[in-house]
Amino acid sequence: MNKRKKIAIIGVGLIGGSMALQLHEKKLSSKLIGVENNPQHAEEALEAELVDEILPLDEAIKEAEVIFLAVPVNVQVDLLPRILDKVTDQIVLDMGSTKADIIAAVQKHPKRGRYVATHPMWGTEYSGPKAAVRGAFEGKAVILCNKKDSDPDAVEWVEKMYTKIGMKLVEMDARAHDLHVAYVSHISHITSFALANTVLEKEKVESAIFQIASAGFESTVRLAKSSPAMWVPIFLQNKDNILDVLTEHIDQLVKFKNYIANSDQENLRSLIVEANKIRRIIK
Repeated sequence: MNKRKKIAIIGVGLIGGSMALQLHEKKLSSKLIGVENNPQHAEEALEAELVDEILPLDEAIKEAEVIFLAVPVNVQVDLLPRILDKVTDQIVLDMGSTKADIIAAVQKHPKRGRYVATHPMWGTEYSGPKAAVRGAFEGKAVILCNKKDSDPDAVEWVEKMYTKIGMKLVEMDARAHDLHVAYVSHISHITSFALANTVLEKEKVESAIFQIASAGFESTVRLAKSSPAMWVPIFLQNKDNILDVLTEHIDQLVKFKNYIANSDQENLRSLIVEANKIRRIIK
């Protein structure tokens, strides 16, 4: 990867902006082009020097050698086929949190091979260019889906790029990906949104929440500050898997409710002991 490439990032927000920082610092880009429909975000991206310039989509596609999609997944489903219509030999990759619908949208496209489906497993509850984080992806996993459907040279560049910014490569089928992220990512956000709504509904004195909320509460509801523009499309695209996860999660909550209602110490303890087994996986 000695030759730096002209890179376009479509959507210069949290993910796109953080990627821009990494691409620049690791000397992977000769020029960073932003595509941004939000005028304020475009201005902020330029002020923060996340990108060298902001261009319209068609101009960015013509000039870039690599195109990153960092927009909400519902936008990607519509936008990706239009981008592939216009590319020649450019590499196109997305960084979305769902994969099956996006891949299905271009499965029969004649330029399907130029597209590499990826999901860097990192994010925060914040959004926009000002939320971009240096070193965000280092030490994190990135999932590459349905790799065999992408051209070898495109896959090679994408893998080397992610490795150079410090990520661990994981290969997965798109449908398996969507199932697993429903369990380890999407349910966490739903739980956080629901808990925040529960507290806001029951605790009408906001100053009390601020004054006595513990670090445990803050870490649990942190994700409730996440953008609805990003998460509503994720929940709907991955609906079947999320509903399956929610059913199990609700069953677990009902068990806690029933054991507490019945002052059933033994079964309550057993639920917590079972949950403690997560220590084997997450330190």
